[in-house]
Amino acid sequence: MDSIIQSIAAFFDSWLSPELIIFIISLFPVLELRGGLIAAALLGVEWYIAFPICVIGNALPIPFILLFIRKIFDFIKRTNFLWMGKLVTKLDEHAQKKSKGVEAASFWGLFAFVAIPLPGTGGWTGALIANILNVKFKRASWIIALGILTAGLITSFITYVIPMLFV
Repeated sequence: MDSIIQSIAAFFDSWLSPELIIFIISLFPVLELRGGLIAAALLGVEWYIAFPICVIGNALPIPFILLFIRKIFDFIKRTNFLWMGKLVTKLDEHAQKKSKGVEAASFWGLFAFVAIPLPGTGGWTGALIANILNVKFKRASWIIALGILTAGLITSFITYVIPMLFV
């Protein structure tokens, strides 16, 4: 994942500010806030500046996903819009699979799923799972927001604090 983040950061570095780069990276599914914070450290952005930018970047798409993703997925699957039907079906199946472990624990399961910074977890997939489990918008928003903040703190510790211990 580091090489992907380095490539994206290098691509944008010549014409965007580091803060805008990490914001954009944090918007991307899969990379999300974890990728944004890693890019921030690579670009030399101070933690206290990077953290809120990455949290906002990761959280920004979540309400839209919670409100509209089911309708969008249904439309794409029904019409095979831009030949993305198979991709959407795969994403839906991935979220369905991940939701099985979260379903029993509801709040804590969804929170842990978003908060633990591992590949395939995060706010985007958490919002998909909340949608599949029919978690109410307000409740899902708070759970996912807390998860994003926690993932940010964990990733910040790994990205900023641990390297300082070895300097």
